[in-house]
Amino acid sequence: MKNTFLSIFLLLFFSSCAVAQNRTKQEELQVNTVLDAWHKAAADAQFETYFDLMSPDAIFIGTDASENWNKINFKAYAKPHFDKGKAWSFTAIERHVFFDKTGKFAWFDELLSTQMKVCRGSGVLVKTGGKWKIQQYVLSMTIPNENANEVIKIKTPLEDIVINKLKVKSKQ
Repeated sequence: MKNTFLSIFLLLFFSSCAVAQNRTKQEELQVNTVLDAWHKAAADAQFETYFDLMSPDAIFIGTDASENWNKINFKAYAKPHFDKGKAWSFTAIERHVFFDKTGKFAWFDELLSTQMKVCRGSGVLVKTGGKWKIQQYVLSMTIPNENANEVIKIKTPLEDIVINKLKVKSKQ
């Protein structure tokens, strides 16, 4: 009797683990599908599709220090690019996806092949109404460590101005 109970318990335990693992894989596939479709929509200049994959309160943080947009401002910035027939072309070459315990939030990091060469994207997706939406996306250019000093020399005059403006703003 003890062995039967133990066998049933173990069967149920491992079955529930397998179901949870399958659910996570399915969710990961859904998140990857959303991100890939979002990148493809930009490459194909599908404005509505691109922005429909973002949550209403989405934030896009670009490579320039000034690029921290809410969805409305990002749409205004992006519209002329999409109207030209091709916005930007990012293809994920590596991606890692993670989930919170509730299954309502996912976060990721990815390396991208872009017109700017290798870039890094990271962000957060939220599950609303059974669908994953991009809530935050951060895009950054990668800089090989051996070239960091050269890049710093190039960007110092411009970014010193930004740093000083932000310091003044933070004191107000």
